[in-house]
Amino acid sequence: MRAVVGLGNPGSRYAATRHNLGVCVVGELARRWRLTLGPVIEGNRIAHGCMDTEAILLVEPQMYMNRSGEALARLQPPVDAGQLIAVHDDLDLECGRVRVKRGGGAGGHRGIESIAESYGPDFPRVRIGIGRPPLGGDVAEYVLSAFTEAERQPIEGAIARAADAVECILRHGVEIAMNRFNAFNARNDSAPPMTAEVLGRN
Repeated sequence: MRAVVGLGNPGSRYAATRHNLGVCVVGELARRWRLTLGPVIEGNRIAHGCMDTEAILLVEPQMYMNRSGEALARLQPPVDAGQLIAVHDDLDLECGRVRVKRGGGAGGHRGIESIAESYGPDFPRVRIGIGRPPLGGDVAEYVLSAFTEAERQPIEGAIARAADAVECILRHGVEIAMNRFNAFNARNDSAPPMTAEVLGRN
């Protein structure tokens, strides 16, 4: 079983903010795979699917960003670090860029820090760039703010590419996904869609 975890904060107040890009990607995968995330149970919203012969969970932790690991620890059946794929926003990437990474530091991301506290750092991440605020801007306010009109088009493309990256990891593994997605420099890079059928069992 694999668990694709879209990081963000619960509630309509945060739905369209930069910090909720992980949730947006899980929503895109649910749309592609024709799955529906259920109500909050034990701190998570979940959709169940199956790619080829492997069970897949789409997960949105609902205990706020800095308690993401605590929410995931409540999943039943439990998952380990090798089963997780975390999808999250990243201040250190230009807005709209998508990169795949295995393990490493959290880069100050509270959701990744929380997951690492519960599972250790050695889980794959799909990172979506949001850039940094203007010089002197408050980082906390920035990540919890909405995208500008100019940012919306690159971000919509990034959400689709991040979903492609998750599918690539599930089908082909992290190394191939890193080679496929990290080699590009342009924000409008894309990769052919995966062909695996994902079957829901909600």
